[in-house]
Amino acid sequence: MKSFYFCKTDIGTITIAENNGVVTHILLGEHILGGYEKRKSDTITKACSEIDEYLNGRRKSFDISFDFENGTDFQKSVWHALCTIPYGQTVSYSDIACMIDAPKAVRAVGAAIGKNPIFIVVPCHRVIGKNGSLTGFAYGVDLKKKLLDIESENSERKG
Repeated sequence: MKSFYFCKTDIGTITIAENNGVVTHILLGEHILGGYEKRKSDTITKACSEIDEYLNGRRKSFDISFDFENGTDFQKSVWHALCTIPYGQTVSYSDIACMIDAPKAVRAVGAAIGKNPIFIVVPCHRVIGKNGSLTGFAYGVDLKKKLLDIESENSERKG
């Protein structure tokens, strides 16, 4: 059964959607998703809890199952590449393009990252400009900086 619900967090409301126990969307803001029923499920509750722990510096990786329900093969390859970026580290858009064997597709990589349907868990915020600038983030550069700061502060902690 496809369901979605809203989760209140330190960075605002997040919409979490799932299909048969697998997260399909995590989006900043309140989004009504067609074909989904507004209903809180165990999967959504767990995802909300893990995101809250991440935002409070108590979680570095996620245990929830997720899958990309929609997207082109190219977009999915980019999103899967995002999942390989370690907590507290950043890579450039061109690094991602090289990771997926499309070194000249930097702009297309940026466009795919901008459509990432699973915010935070699929860490699009860890992608920065080649010169180190915090460019391009669907939810604004201030939030990107906040997420990177959370990781920077907590990656220095032992354990």
